[in-house]
Amino acid sequence: MRLLHTMLRVGNLEESLKFYSEVLGMKLLRRKDYPDGKFTLAFVGYGDESDHTVLELTYNWGVEKYDLGNAYGHIALGVDDIYGTCEEIKKRGGKVVREPGPMKHGTTVIAFVEDPDGYKVELIQLGTQGSETKQESQTLVTQ
Repeated sequence: MRLLHTMLRVGNLEESLKFYSEVLGMKLLRRKDYPDGKFTLAFVGYGDESDHTVLELTYNWGVEKYDLGNAYGHIALGVDDIYGTCEEIKKRGGKVVREPGPMKHGTTVIAFVEDPDGYKVELIQLGTQGSETKQESQTLVTQ
């Protein structure tokens, strides 16, 4: 078993595609309109769906805004240079809503950006995840 995709409902597909491709550097992998159902699906990611987890952007025709509620958290992306990545995101018109720095009560360096619909995207500096996270992962794998 493996994780295939995460689905986000978007109010403006073109604006969302621009954000995920031009600001975050993902590629549009496929897109299809479903006229009978009045929706469009667009899949974006950093690699082919055969071996990468991707995002499914769902646009329901005529729906321009969603109530995000309080259950959704965020998606996360690992980056090599979180400070440089945040500066590049700003240059490309992206909105950094939490500047890079250590997470509260930990050592992992994180930042948050927000997409056009208000979804949060966490950036994690690769190699800074705390040892407690590695120990938890190893425990889960061996159980």
